[in-house]
Amino acid sequence: MPTATRLLDAIVDHVDATGFRAHGLHVLVGDDFAQHQWAPDVRREVHSIAKGVCVLATGIAADDGHVDVDTPVARYLPEVAFGPGTDRVTLRHLLTMTSGVDMPWSATELTDWPDLAVEFLGRPSRGRVFQYANASTYTAMRVLRARVGDVGEFVSRRLFEPLGIADVPWRRCANGHVAGGEGLALRTEELARLGRLVRDRGVFRGERVVGARWCDAMHTDWVRRDGVDDGYDRYAMAGWGGPGRLWRLHGAYGQLLLFDGDTVVTVTADDHAGADALAAFVAEELARRAPTLPAS
Repeated sequence: MPTATRLLDAIVDHVDATGFRAHGLHVLVGDDFAQHQWAPDVRREVHSIAKGVCVLATGIAADDGHVDVDTPVARYLPEVAFGPGTDRVTLRHLLTMTSGVDMPWSATELTDWPDLAVEFLGRPSRGRVFQYANASTYTAMRVLRARVGDVGEFVSRRLFEPLGIADVPWRRCANGHVAGGEGLALRTEELARLGRLVRDRGVFRGERVVGARWCDAMHTDWVRRDGVDDGYDRYAMAGWGGPGRLWRLHGAYGQLLLFDGDTVVTVTADDHAGADALAAFVAEELARRAPTLPAS
């Protein structure tokens, strides 16, 4: 039995035994893959996995010479009144959640202010302090908008089209800008294509889509965090370290891209509380099957 099928069967058995509310599962090992659906594979919100899409979009724009992720974003948005210290914030800071700008998540943040990016950048920065915030990724995409035009159209043309994915809906704010770190809807199989691209360091079916360094940036140069659970103590550009030797892109309610060497496990679900336990099971299962792989 192929390796991907054996791993998929183990995960399916675990999901069925625990009652985790999965929609779909795709397992890729090398070029071997297997998939299983508990529900029709329709497009559903992938939540914060969209942050990974934003990193790839930024990488494509940087490779094209439109932006430099280490240049203060004030250079690209000269019309914005920046808060104290925030004028030194870069795209890298925005994408690694280290802008030091205090703006906790709100379900209504896209409508709480006339312009969320202007509000975010107008606040003071506390330096390179980590705070996970959708507003940070939204603001990064507003910077990109100033350099490449409509970000949704840019992503469709430069990222999704090479993956064979068309007409991807992306929620927008009242001002017409993409929501950034949320609001994308993909099928399980489409999400798995994104996982393959990241695993293969920016190449899909022999075509270079984005530079390898941007895929690497999702799981290197970790921002370390103390006093938090395993799986939330390391963050890079959209990627979380762990559990175990895995690293992952993780969206709310159980949207997961789990990476371990040449293996990518893609999960779509509606089970926020059970996602960490499922990721831990996959990590343990992969470590049991191949215990000598290096940690990511």
